[in-house]
Amino acid sequence: MVDIITLVANARDLMGRKTDGLRAENFVPAVMYGFETDPVNIKLSRGDFGRAYEKAGSSSVIQLDIEGTAHPVLIQAIQYDPLTDYVTHVDFRRINMAEKVETSITIVLEGIAPAVKDLNGVLVQNIEEVEVVALPTALVREFTLDLIALATFDDVLRVSDIKVPEGIEILTDPTRTIAIVQEPRVEEEPISVEGEEVDDGSELAEGEEGAAAPDDAENKKEE
Repeated sequence: MVDIITLVANARDLMGRKTDGLRAENFVPAVMYGFETDPVNIKLSRGDFGRAYEKAGSSSVIQLDIEGTAHPVLIQAIQYDPLTDYVTHVDFRRINMAEKVETSITIVLEGIAPAVKDLNGVLVQNIEEVEVVALPTALVREFTLDLIALATFDDVLRVSDIKVPEGIEILTDPTRTIAIVQEPRVEEEPISVEGEEVDDGSELAEGEEGAAAPDDAENKKEE
């Protein structure tokens, strides 16, 4: 369990200023919906949101303070500008702290795999998060796995290798592969013999099938 993070937001009137104006002033437009609430349009400081997201990720509870009232929420979705990578909109899901919720938790790979360091292999991460169910107070920001276990090209890190804290149930298939190390690719150089030309068959020798020999051509004329 991690400490609950507080994030201050203000109600946003859709009839008021346009979202582009808010973004220009370093505010992020957002919406909160979910348990026992109608959708509420809000705005929050870009810097405050960045710091909260750094601590909470998408799977830790945030206390969203809107006009002095605290709401327990999870970050449901984030939209980014494709050019600047700035956050352009956030969806918050209000939750019931007394009921289990389903969400996803990020997988973080730590260290260097021996098969990468010693065998020049290539690390391949197949999945980056797993689905879980838990009470909100039991949720964590991320799961970590040590790459030391990948010593050969036959070694595999699976979902079942995650050390799950008490109170969290992983819903993702435990046999699913999280990461492996592939052998390095070896590009074969084309072999050429100096001074030797390769016949590609584009020209047929005189007298071969498909080409008319000189005598044949004369006979056809006389006929």
